[in-house]
Amino acid sequence: MTEDQDEISLERPALMTIRKAVEIDIPQLLEMIGLLATFHGDVVEASAEGLKRDLFGPAPWVTALVADGGSQLLGYALLTPLYRAQQGMRGMDLHHLFVRDGHRSHGVGQHLIARARDFARAAGCAYLSVSAATGNTKAHQFYQQMEFVARPVTGMRYLQSLA
Repeated sequence: MTEDQDEISLERPALMTIRKAVEIDIPQLLEMIGLLATFHGDVVEASAEGLKRDLFGPAPWVTALVADGGSQLLGYALLTPLYRAQQGMRGMDLHHLFVRDGHRSHGVGQHLIARARDFARAAGCAYLSVSAATGNTKAHQFYQQMEFVARPVTGMRYLQSLA
């Protein structure tokens, strides 16, 4: 810089840590699950008690990774185990990936996916799977950029209530 230029001050980006969720994250996780559900036009039925059971109970069912910005969680990735019996192959489904408004397109999602890959590999998984709604072209482009390969879906999936 020369003496005749004004000094430019740039804001330093916040540090972010990608880590496994802990119990005190539950309220923010529930909030973000609600935001994602609203985006998709879904109703939120999740509860703090259910998340506590499924993330930290005696038989944890899912794993949540969070992007911790210090003062708040910036996003999360929710992982569930998969299995391909015919190949004897473990996998992991990236069931949810969410980044808060204002923090998108800054690498938060990329870091969450990188950590999800590491977590899946450490669990002996051969693949990481993710899905996106048919019309969500931004998500499709993002996942392809992250080296996910589109696979056509064949057949129907059925559901039977056990309640």
